[in-house]
Amino acid sequence: MRGCSVRPADTVDGVGVSVDLDKWLADPRVRTVHRRAARTDPLSLWRAAETMRLSDAPSLGRIIRWRIEQTPPDLAFSELFRSYPFTLLAEGDQWSVSGLCGRIWTLARDYPRVDGPQEFAAWDQPGTVRVLFAHWVEGGDDGRSTLVSEARVKPVDRWADIRLRAMWAAVGRFERLIGAEALRVVTRRAEREHLGRGG
Repeated sequence: MRGCSVRPADTVDGVGVSVDLDKWLADPRVRTVHRRAARTDPLSLWRAAETMRLSDAPSLGRIIRWRIEQTPPDLAFSELFRSYPFTLLAEGDQWSVSGLCGRIWTLARDYPRVDGPQEFAAWDQPGTVRVLFAHWVEGGDDGRSTLVSEARVKPVDRWADIRLRAMWAAVGRFERLIGAEALRVVTRRAEREHLGRGG
């Protein structure tokens, strides 16, 4: 199964860095990639992404707060991916990789706590999936920068694979619209700030 596979990347080819995403989660069952360019420099685009709050992306923010109870609407996405139920796996100046494990198809908050990258890599609890979230910025030669967001999901066993397939059949068609919302908001904000500085 693929989502909106707009140039799926095996590596994070960000500004001055290359991170192998397969190191964290190879051969995913579900993989989605969103890309959006902005007329601004990479650092400004990354800063806009880091400071964006859940309330700035209403549709995506509501879904996250519904799935992860007691998540405040003014929480920045950068903080979300650094705190439970997520675990930060690796990060750099203009990129980050986070993970989550559990039964993502249940209505219950069934996300075990994962303490760091080693536990995420070794996760094998039956009936669960591992989920990877990677975000980074790519610089261009035309004065534009591109924000990229990739998600990967891999089931631990056959039972989890069946449940994941059923879930994705129901929600996968909406992912393109909802998943792209945050990138659209970030790039517009970065461009406005760039113009405000006389760029």
